[in-house]
Amino acid sequence: MAATKKAVLGPLVGAVDQGTSSTRFLVFNSKTAELLSHHQVEIKQEFPREGWVEQDPKEILQSVYECIEKTCEKLGQLNIDISNIKAIGVSNQRETTVVWDKLTGEPLYNAVVWLDLRTQSTVEKLSKRIPGNNNFVKSKTGLPLSTYFSAVKLRWLLDNVRKVQKAVEENRALFGTIDSWLIWSLTGGVNGGVHCTDVTNASRTMLFNIHSLEWDKELCEFFGIPMAILPNVRSSSEIYGLMKAGALEGVPISGCLGDQSAALVGQMCFQDGQAKNTYGTGCFLLCNTGHKCVFSEHGLLTTVAYKLGRDKPVYYALEGSVAIAGAVIRWLRDNLGIIQSSEEIEKLAKEVGTSYGCYFVPAFSGLYAPYWEPSARGIICGLTQFTNKCHIAFAALEAVCFQTREILDAMNRDCGIPLSHLQVDGGMTSNKILMQLQADILYIPVVKPSMPETTALGAAMAAGAAEGVGVWSLEPEDLSAVTMERFEPQINAEESEIRYSTWKKAVMKSMGWVTTQSPESGDPSIFCSLPLGFFIVSSMVMLIGARYISG
Repeated sequence: MAATKKAVLGPLVGAVDQGTSSTRFLVFNSKTAELLSHHQVEIKQEFPREGWVEQDPKEILQSVYECIEKTCEKLGQLNIDISNIKAIGVSNQRETTVVWDKLTGEPLYNAVVWLDLRTQSTVEKLSKRIPGNNNFVKSKTGLPLSTYFSAVKLRWLLDNVRKVQKAVEENRALFGTIDSWLIWSLTGGVNGGVHCTDVTNASRTMLFNIHSLEWDKELCEFFGIPMAILPNVRSSSEIYGLMKAGALEGVPISGCLGDQSAALVGQMCFQDGQAKNTYGTGCFLLCNTGHKCVFSEHGLLTTVAYKLGRDKPVYYALEGSVAIAGAVIRWLRDNLGIIQSSEEIEKLAKEVGTSYGCYFVPAFSGLYAPYWEPSARGIICGLTQFTNKCHIAFAALEAVCFQTREILDAMNRDCGIPLSHLQVDGGMTSNKILMQLQADILYIPVVKPSMPETTALGAAMAAGAAEGVGVWSLEPEDLSAVTMERFEPQINAEESEIRYSTWKKAVMKSMGWVTTQSPESGDPSIFCSLPLGFFIVSSMVMLIGARYISG
């Protein structure tokens, strides 16, 4: 019997999308941008102490291999020949910090995740050493001194983990964000693995000069980071090395972008002034500012958007970063048990269609843009005996939208030209109630591509367009037209403003909960830093009664 003929689709490109909550591998047709197949694995997050967030780098790497193998199996079932996969791009959660041993390939500690707060006292000490009239950290990096970025996480590892200290002393240690760890491992690891990162990920470390596009000696000295452990910085689109194992052995890895930059590329925001908002674990609004660094007066970050080739120009972006978006849904599922699956939240919210005056500020890791207030903690306020789990679910969705409104307002003030609509992507955009709420709260249309996997698409585009691969054209006339779903505001502007001003009141109440920081020492008194709001909300939840909370 003749073998089934394999479908011929032309060149394909794969993308690893390694996020905070899950890992995926997706394969696209480079001529049409059509998604052909994918596989996803959820990643565990560990919370060893209050405010600490860690992940296992080996679990992350294993999940990448698993997703690649399963996707290749699925392509086989579709009669698609995997030898058509000509390149692989990598997109990743940014800032998350890994240090590993280059001789054994073993991580020397868990990955310290971008959301982690253990470095707050380090940040406070360092901030005292920055002259008020010369914030050289911000002027060189575009970033505020914050627990969010890699430099302080790396400083903590160097101060507190003996295995890391010893490996640095013996010249065995390598540092990287998740992209570096994956590319080094996938290109051979201890057997010649390539230790590199791209400009977008480097720009999130607080060690990288975004003007010269190099690691900065003064910044490394300020944070006490040995430059020998840092990866080589490359463009976002070039061949870094070849896959050394698995079904795709020999395929070049030729694209690398931090997840938010990848989404900007995937949304085809190549023009100055184009913006997108991604709804993932956090929420990230990026606006392309072209070849110029624009410094915000309203709490936004200046970051590298992309550099699509060794000899191509660098593009910059303004970014509004919200720490907790999809993570609040996971919290309702895993910590409170209000829902069994993330998809259930839409059903609960739909049952009531309102939060009934309940407001949820999910400042689990303090507040990011535009406040940069580490003392804030999560609160739920406006509770009455009428409040039930459906209202809390609705308030959680509203919180994502209100936080987006705050960063969009800041962006409009910095850019001077208000956005006429908002392009959106990310896992949460499949929630139609969330998208309608977002249009209502912003009071502008929200536009969503029919294929929401724009982060992976951006990484695939960068990989396919790389010199030496050349299967994906980024010329405007060659880019595939994307079908969009549009959500128009359905409430009046006055009601939108009233809800927003009440939200702002709730945000003010979330601030100043943490007055003493002890997460670095592990002191039991850390319990004292739990917000009073936590106890009030816990008590109220118990008072509301099983009839409401359990359904």
